[in-house]
Amino acid sequence: MKVTITHIDTACVLININGYKILTDPTLDKKDGFFPQYVSSPMAFSKKYTDPSLSIEEIGEIDLVLLSHDHHSDNLDKKGRIFIQTVPIVLSTKDAELRLKDTNTIGLDNWQEYNVETEKVRNLKITAVPAQHTNIKRLDKIMGKVIGFTIEWEGQTNGCIYISGDTVLFDGIYELKKKKNVDIAILHLGAGAFPYLKKNLRVTMNGEEAIATTKLLNPNAVIPIHYEGWWHFKQSTKSLKSEIEKSEVKEKFLWLESGKEAVLV
Repeated sequence: MKVTITHIDTACVLININGYKILTDPTLDKKDGFFPQYVSSPMAFSKKYTDPSLSIEEIGEIDLVLLSHDHHSDNLDKKGRIFIQTVPIVLSTKDAELRLKDTNTIGLDNWQEYNVETEKVRNLKITAVPAQHTNIKRLDKIMGKVIGFTIEWEGQTNGCIYISGDTVLFDGIYELKKKKNVDIAILHLGAGAFPYLKKNLRVTMNGEEAIATTKLLNPNAVIPIHYEGWWHFKQSTKSLKSEIEKSEVKEKFLWLESGKEAVLV
C-alpha cells in the first residue's frame, strides 16, 4: 500500500492512497492583487501572497474532498468552490452541506463515521473529529462550525492519519487521544489572528500548541500545513520552524516542499 502527500496551497494537500485521491480544503485561486480579500466577512479581511503549486489540470480527477469548513476563503476559495462540483464525494460539516447545495457535500457530526466504497483501498473510513476555531471558547459559535478528520483503512499497522482542520488545542483533541491511535498528524498552524477584532483572538494553532499536540498524540510523523501565504497568519515561518527545532519533538516534523510528492507509507 503506497501512500503519498503533496502540498498544494495553504491547507490544501493531495493524499494518494493506493491510487485513491483525497484533496483537503481546496484553495486554488492565485495570489491577490493590490487589494485584500474578505476571509469570511467585511470585518475579517486578509491578503493571499502565494499561488497554488499545482494547477487544477495537474491535480486531475479527485475521488474525495475533505473540507474542514466552507465559510472561510483560506480553506475554500472561488476556484475551490467550482472544483468541488466535479468531485463525487465532499465530506464536511452539516452547515456546509446546507450551504453547498450545488455539490455532492455530505455533512458529518462530531465523531460520525463515513465508509467509502472503493476497490483501491479496503475498508476506507473517514471520521469527523471535533475542532474549535478560536482560543476563546465563548466565540466558538461565532467563528462557525469546523471539523477535522481521521483516515483509516484495513491493514494500517501504526494508526490513522489525522487532519486537524482549523483548530486550537482544546478538549476535542484530548478526546481524540482516547479514541484513536494517530500515526501521522497533519496540523493546521500559522497562529491565524485578527487583532483589530479582538486583541487576544487566535483561530489556529501556533508553534507552542503544535508541540503540545505532538506530545499529546505522540504520532510517528507530524506534517505542518496552513502556516504561510496569508496576511492573517501571525506567526512567521521562520519563528515557527525555530520554535519547533528547539523542541524535543523536532524529529517528528516533516516539512513539505509545496508541489513535491512525499511518500508516507
